[in-house]
Amino acid sequence: MPIKLPIAWIVVLNVIGWIAIQMGLAWAFTKMPVRWFNPAKAFGFESGGRFYERVFAIKKWKDKLPDAAQWFGGGFAKANLSSANPEYVRRFIQETWRGELCHWFAMACAPLFFLWNPWWGDVVIVMYALLANLPCVLAQRYNRARLQRLLERRQASTQSSRI
Repeated sequence: MPIKLPIAWIVVLNVIGWIAIQMGLAWAFTKMPVRWFNPAKAFGFESGGRFYERVFAIKKWKDKLPDAAQWFGGGFAKANLSSANPEYVRRFIQETWRGELCHWFAMACAPLFFLWNPWWGDVVIVMYALLANLPCVLAQRYNRARLQRLLERRQASTQSSRI
């Protein structure tokens, strides 16, 4: 804790700091061109999203997470799959990568708070960063794995219908 402050100021800085980081990153990421977001294939262990269903019971809680992309002009709503059109699904996959990266970047900002927090405040900050962002990362990864599986099935059925 290089900067010594009264506890009231620490609390104010922590609250305002996290709001600014979370909203600032959400805004900045919605303004970035979608072509910057081209995720790799899902990991094999994700099993088209089934890993997240088994381990994290994600279906029970993922719909309760906020989608800040809608709060800013030009954001891509990810609450529902509006179409099974391959181009739309590809764009949705890109948007899950955008959202995931935004949350990883937010977590990476936690050490900034170490400048004014005592050691126990650092623990609180890290816990907040994880609790506020990891569920969103998991939801983005789950959705992306499912969408990639959907896209692969659609492409396979299109190819088999051509034969």
